[in-house]
Amino acid sequence: MSLTKIAVIGAGPAGLMAAEGLLKSDLQVDIYDAMPSAGRKFLIAGKGGLNLTHAEPYEKFISRYGKSIAYLKPYLDDFPPSALRAWAQELGFETFVGSSGKVFPVGMGAAPMLRTWLARLREQGANFHFRHHWLGWDEKNNLRFDTAQGEILTVADGVILALGGGSRPKTGSNAAWIPILEERGIKIAPLKASNCGFDIPWTDYLKERFAGNPIKSVKLSFGEIQKKGELVITENGVEGSLIYAFSAALRDEIEKKSNATILLDLMPDWTEEKLFKTLQQTRGSRSVSSFLKKRISLAGVKAALLWEVLPKEKRNDMMQIGATLKALPLTLVAPRPLEEAISSAGGVSFDAIDENLMLKTLPNVFCVGEMLDWEAPTGGYLLTACFATGRAAGEGLTKKLLS
Repeated sequence: MSLTKIAVIGAGPAGLMAAEGLLKSDLQVDIYDAMPSAGRKFLIAGKGGLNLTHAEPYEKFISRYGKSIAYLKPYLDDFPPSALRAWAQELGFETFVGSSGKVFPVGMGAAPMLRTWLARLREQGANFHFRHHWLGWDEKNNLRFDTAQGEILTVADGVILALGGGSRPKTGSNAAWIPILEERGIKIAPLKASNCGFDIPWTDYLKERFAGNPIKSVKLSFGEIQKKGELVITENGVEGSLIYAFSAALRDEIEKKSNATILLDLMPDWTEEKLFKTLQQTRGSRSVSSFLKKRISLAGVKAALLWEVLPKEKRNDMMQIGATLKALPLTLVAPRPLEEAISSAGGVSFDAIDENLMLKTLPNVFCVGEMLDWEAPTGGYLLTACFATGRAAGEGLTKKLLS
């Protein structure tokens, strides 16, 4: 008997993209999700502007996936950022490139795009089943779902698992699928926080006065890598796009050494020569703080960070102040919990799947998106890989069904 009924479990971008490919071949596609509606995490990602992908040269783009390049490159080669932008345009949403190279839909919002996409999928024949919590399989290989009406069983000839990682569990991405697959012998790397903040034991003064304040125009150095951007002081430590860009390396360093030290250049637009020359001017009767505010506009959270780090006995030493402003050390002691992270590392091992993303030991069961063992920084890289793997699995299952 030919295979005709497909279950896509997870209604995020990866699952919806897989469903779209299957529907083009007139297969019966049922999309299940534990939440009351589709794309909860997609909508959160779009708050303040939906960063779909990035417009940098492709070779640089692909390098952002670090250790995962070898696994993800075939899917990204088939569906690169240019293809994602073309897909958005075909859906009815023009895109534009922001000043940092990030790509957004005109209008910026995620909700209009999601609504249009869902409407198109329904027109193509997709059936949506919300508030359906996947429980695995029964002894006859039926899919089990917990619903408001109790447990139900359904038969599917092919399954796309698009269940997300372990971050933002309130969106449905709670990693409840891990024990289900582990019982089937699937190799799964432990989930870890990615694109996350980090803990620093601040003084009460800095926590109470400056938590929530952004630090703009700062350069962060870790190892041999430097990057300019923005971060935010939190009650527990630091977070923000600049921190997220280093989060994988920082997390791994903390695992090895119990902490990781970053260096912040709080004056990245000042050369050392210019800064030291300015600091050597006579300050007269002014206090050090007043002199720094007057001469180099140092105030607010940047000044607070300087005094947080600099020992009291060196706070009148202008050479030491200058050196600290250009390389202020902050020691991070732990990543924030996984549930707070933007994304997660770890998941289904690529050793457990074939080139079409099908589980080797579970025929016709495919895994896509963030539940696979990869990670990437923010900036459109996460969404692009979710779209690309979803598309690849949809095509892979379609070929298998129609061959």
